[in-house]
Amino acid sequence: MAANTIDEVTIDDLCRAGGGGLTIEEARHIHQLIRQAVSKAKAEAGGGGQLWAREVWRELVSRRVLKPNHPHALHQLVYYSVYAQWDASIHGPPLYWFPSLHESKLTNIGRIMETHGPKLLGTSYKDPIASFNLFRDFTVHHPEVYWSIVLKELAVTFRESPKCILDTTDKSRPGGTWLPGSVLNIAECCLLPSSHPRKGDDCCAIVWRDEGDDDSDVNRMTLKQLREQVVLVANALKRTFRKGDAIAIDMPMTANAVIIYLAIVLAGFVVVSIADSFAAKEIAVRLRVSKAKAIFTQDFILRGGRKFPLYSRVVEASPHKAIVLPVIGNDVGIQLREQDISWEDFLAHDNQHPRPNHFTPAYLPIDAAINILFSSGTTGEPKAIPWTQLSPIRCSAEALAHMNVGVGDVYCWPTNLGWVMGPILLFSCFLTGTTLALYHGSPLGRGFGKFVQDAGVTVLGTVPSLVKTWKNTKCMEGLDWTKIKSFASTGEASNVDDDLWLSSKSYYNPVLECCGGTELSSAYIIASTLQPQAFGAFSTAAMATGFVILDEHGVPYPDDKACIGEVGLFPLYFGASDRLLNADHEHVYFEGMPTFKGMRLRRHGDILKRMVGGYLVVQGRADDTMNLGGIKTSSVEIERVCDRVDESILETAAVSVAPPDGGPELLVVFVVLKKGFDQQPGKLKTVFSKAIQTNLNPLFKVNSVKIIPEFPRTASNKLLRRVLRDQIQHELSVRSRM
Repeated sequence: MAANTIDEVTIDDLCRAGGGGLTIEEARHIHQLIRQAVSKAKAEAGGGGQLWAREVWRELVSRRVLKPNHPHALHQLVYYSVYAQWDASIHGPPLYWFPSLHESKLTNIGRIMETHGPKLLGTSYKDPIASFNLFRDFTVHHPEVYWSIVLKELAVTFRESPKCILDTTDKSRPGGTWLPGSVLNIAECCLLPSSHPRKGDDCCAIVWRDEGDDDSDVNRMTLKQLREQVVLVANALKRTFRKGDAIAIDMPMTANAVIIYLAIVLAGFVVVSIADSFAAKEIAVRLRVSKAKAIFTQDFILRGGRKFPLYSRVVEASPHKAIVLPVIGNDVGIQLREQDISWEDFLAHDNQHPRPNHFTPAYLPIDAAINILFSSGTTGEPKAIPWTQLSPIRCSAEALAHMNVGVGDVYCWPTNLGWVMGPILLFSCFLTGTTLALYHGSPLGRGFGKFVQDAGVTVLGTVPSLVKTWKNTKCMEGLDWTKIKSFASTGEASNVDDDLWLSSKSYYNPVLECCGGTELSSAYIIASTLQPQAFGAFSTAAMATGFVILDEHGVPYPDDKACIGEVGLFPLYFGASDRLLNADHEHVYFEGMPTFKGMRLRRHGDILKRMVGGYLVVQGRADDTMNLGGIKTSSVEIERVCDRVDESILETAAVSVAPPDGGPELLVVFVVLKKGFDQQPGKLKTVFSKAIQTNLNPLFKVNSVKIIPEFPRTASNKLLRRVLRDQIQHELSVRSRM
């Protein structure tokens, strides 16, 4: 990006990068501040090495030299010039955000450490920043101590208290038994006022806005109003279904969707999560596997002023009862089947209920299933993963400790209840006293960004492809995002330059990377506001989470060694799954994994790169699972669709590769044609994309098609996708250097 180092950047360079958005006077002022920062940093570093570059960037950020409204080219020029000669192999990745000691003590985890650190760590404890790694290691080896502290920080009230935090006596359960004997209703915990965290009935629980209402006031719902709405739906559910029934939700993540979700859990039923982007075949599979008795859906999805069918897809997928909400107004805009019912009619009976605001929750054991979520495996059928009442506690604890959300925060993350991030966001807000912010529409455009501004969002979650769209379309220019104290990112690999753009919108507040899984209820690697941050990298394992990186022989590398290998998770993982509805849990997560210090490691499947300084980057999957736009799928699923789109095709092989400069994975389909046939890659790309989007997911895109004579195979005729992947990676690498 930058040919020169920061002390070689001229006023003319700054003017060119600033384009029409920077006056000559501003350029001179910035240049003067840069010179001062360089002189100060070199003097403090003794002028040696390149470590002064880090101090230059720290100084420029602390003095807010670069403004959110400055052109991105100016931010690029300064950042890349500062780190132009940085050697990451020696110094670790370039850092862009640094915690302050004062602010660290005001964070949730910093406050916990200041309270408990001296007692738990003794004289080793110094302060939240200096002692973070020591305290985090303590939580791994003494999880029962950590979780007893966390439970007091969250709005979790037990009907019957646990006998203990962790029971490891049952050797058939490598993950242990957590909070044995406890009984509660986690939805009730979300809905009741609490003194710690401080949630009152008049606190704002949800803020939202409909797409197209950009100039209207933001809608607000108090905790009391939310509870009343949830109780209304719970009463309607109770008269229609039997305790324990599975009930699906296939609709955008609106305020009504959140109400329905909480009502299902409050009444003792089980939510079946289905993403609103799925084709009818994918909906049908999830309904069949979960044995859902009914489904909540909408007549249409509204995006960019256009209506897209949703109810018709549900009808094609399911003979079961559908409760249908209108996307606009009070009346459903489509003819319903005989067995289906409109949202208005579904609630009508309970509007006449003698005590419409009264409901007795279903109190269930801690390990009772509340939500069935799906994670695509490599066998073609998605794994059905039951979330228990432990799962919301786990993800909320992570939001508390790592996202640093709580009372007074407004948390927004465009997602869906069909993906794990939807339930994580919901519980993370309501169990910490945070306000949940929802935009009823597409997050791709300016309307979403204005909602973020108007709602006063303080923590904004993203996926990298979304950030790339915002940056490339310049749709967020002129908006004020400076209330955002941190961003979060998950779902796919982040691009450094896109994160540079995002972070600059709030004067370089941190972008907290998260990577986990549906079966873990959380992230296992993440970032912390008590640590310096590097773009596109994870700074730590999550609290109370242990793992090792394994070499090709299954032997763990030393914890302080830079390396690349498959991750092996410690099995004592609060909130992790212990069963699957349609697969062998033991086989999927434990079989064939090595033992480490007497523990049988848990499989996750990621290949991790650990850099100097302990920062982590995900290098892909150990199997042939790919990550397309934040959605995991498998080569087998892609190939099954592509193989039958054209008579000229003998076989296909699907691989995904990360671009050399980072960012979302690219889908490449290799093709071997039948003898005597000829075909154009461009035509195949079009038909493959259409078939994949129709049969699997409309968000998947084919980046390119390669026609080759034959596939590389093992002696036993197994396809070597790794060789094909390496070939594409090499081509991309060569192209990026040209």
